[in-house]
Amino acid sequence: MSSRIVHQVAFRLRPDVAAGSFLADSKSVLSAIPGVERFAVYRQVSAKNDYEYVFSMEFADQSAYDAYNAHPDHVRYVAEKWKTCVSDFLEIDTKEYA
Repeated sequence: MSSRIVHQVAFRLRPDVAAGSFLADSKSVLSAIPGVERFAVYRQVSAKNDYEYVFSMEFADQSAYDAYNAHPDHVRYVAEKWKTCVSDFLEIDTKEYA
């Protein structure tokens, strides 16, 4: 069983937020944090939910994921960008089963 963590966040932006600049700025900041691997931005296409976008990234293990969450750039991003631009989100953190 792999100890890799796949971290995904599906979200919806506030109506007044310019998606292009938010997504580009987010990718620039978050993908540069040590430990982040395979960062990707997706546009949600299913009619089964109201989320618009998904950030997906991987971490080698729990300690890399914990370091990411505590990293000053991540903490600042959440406080200054995420909380002011995102209206709703769902976070999913997974490890391979079996």
